[in-house]
Order: sequence, then structure tokens, then C-alpha cells
Amino acid sequence: MTTVAFVFPGQGSQSVGMGQRLAAVSPAAAAVFAESDRAMDGTISQLAWAGPAEVLDRTENAQPALLTTSIAFLAALRERWAVDGTAPQPAFLAGHSMGQYSAMVAAGTIELGEAVRLVRERGRLMQASATGREGRMAAIIGLNDDRLPELIDRAGAHGVFGLANRNSPGQVVVSGERPAVEAAVELAKELGAKRAILLPVSVAAHSPLMADAAVGLRTALDGVAFADPAAPLLANRDARILTTGEQARDELVEHLTAGVDWVRAVETMAVAGVDRFIEVGPGRVLTGLIKRIVPDVEALPADAPEAPDGLVVFDRRIPA
Repeated sequence: MTTVAFVFPGQGSQSVGMGQRLAAVSPAAAAVFAESDRAMDGTISQLAWAGPAEVLDRTENAQPALLTTSIAFLAALRERWAVDGTAPQPAFLAGHSMGQYSAMVAAGTIELGEAVRLVRERGRLMQASATGREGRMAAIIGLNDDRLPELIDRAGAHGVFGLANRNSPGQVVVSGERPAVEAAVELAKELGAKRAILLPVSVAAHSPLMADAAVGLRTALDGVAFADPAAPLLANRDARILTTGEQARDELVEHLTAGVDWVRAVETMAVAGVDRFIEVGPGRVLTGLIKRIVPDVEALPADAPEAPDGLVVFDRRIPA
């Protein structure tokens, strides 16, 4: 018996044109874009399908467009599974960073229209929170995990600094004040990293520099109804299981300032018996990470640019 988890990508997986071909052939996917357009004054489809890239990539635009596209992929999959009679019931739902909003929509915890408004506000708050304290992020590749405490300690001497994403063995993202992150890039090379690259972002996501954004988001969330999720969600920071709407609400605030331990999340699901991960959304970033974390499981992206409708064709091993 195959045990399935749905995982949802975060910011960085967006690209101009995402979901357009899917919406052209899938009424369910088209309905998702239409719903988001109604919630966001008709802007989401235009952003996702036509860009331009420099506009789409802005945090306040990328996040609602990516969320919408991910849910459009989910709707198209469910549409196909309804015809085939092969719809899987996921044992877990998990999102990488902003992908948590997609996971919560998939779980029925928050409504799509509410979610796209929230992620736009999240992006606006993150950008505003960066004003006055310039933040940066950097990818550190090929550094032994045993050297991470030393990197964090030494770079932290230069300013606010921490681990933002633990994406896979040997691949992390650090975040914080610019002097600390720039120091970390040089220190990582000294400590044995294969590569250390400053990322082209202007906010220090998943760091204490997002404290003001977290306060603002808490206020924005106060008026939103959260239902208990239809399947267990995993928290970004420590992969604890979220089973109530209030836990989900707290998670969206906490993960602005806390790191994303994707390695722990994937390992937690694998230990619990998940042997097939489906990346629901554009791109294949999470598929690649999962294969590096737990090589023996099956990881499949829903996004298939080579397919006529842009959607991967799953075999019949997924149980109804």
C-alpha cells in the first residue's frame, strides 16, 4: 500500500507562464485562477501568465501567484483523479515556507481567496519589516552539518544572523543583517563549503529581522477563520504535527522569524511510512531536495512541461 504526502513549494519556484497551459485544458484549474482574480482585483492570472518577471518576482506578487498556481495544480490533479477513480488520501501535507499557505488551503484550513490576500499582506509586511535594517540571505552548499554551529556563532558576531532553511544534507540558507550574512559567505568557504552565494533578495526571511512582520501578520490573521486541517500538517521549524486550526494560525506567525527544517519534515514523513511524495505546484525544487534527503522513496513533481496539459501522468499504483 502506497502512503502519499502532498508537498507545496515556496517562493523561488515561480516563473512567468506558470499554470497557463494547465488552466487552458483544466476547468478546475481555470476556476482556481478565476477565484484568485476575484479576490485580488483580477491581477493574479496576469502576473502568473505574463509577468513581466521583475514584477512577478516581487515578494508581494510572487507569493499569491505561486499559491494560486499550486492550488490550480492540485485542482487539476483532483479533477483527473475523480475521472480515473485513483484519488489518493494524503497522510501528510507540508509546505516549504510560503508553501504552508498552499498546504493549508489544500487541507481546508483556510479558503483560497483569504489565503491569497494574506500572502500578499505577508509579502508587504516582510518588505516593510526590512526597512532600516538591511537584510540578506545566502545559500551555503557542501558544508558539513557539524560545522554549522561554528558558522552561526562566528557570523553572529557581525550582527543578527541565523539558519533560515535546512533544505537537504549539505544545503542550507542563512539569513540576517547584511554584514553578518556577507561574513558568513566568507567563513563558510573557510570551513569547507563548496559554494557560498549571496541570494538576490532584499529581505532576511525566517530571521528575527521579520519580528515586525510577524506582529503585523498576527493582527491580519485575527479576523480569519481557521478550520481544523483535513490531514496532518507539519510545522516548518520542527516538523511537529499540526491538527487544529489554531495551531495552523500560530504556525503562520511563527515561521516568519523561525527557520525551515525541510530535512526534518521529510524525514518525519518518511519514518511515518510515506513512500511517495507529490510536489504540488510549479517546478521541481522540492522533488530534488526530497530525493537527496530520503533517496529510497518516490518523489514526483506534478509539473510536467513535456506533457500536453503540463500535468504529470501518474500510474495506477496510487490507491483510491
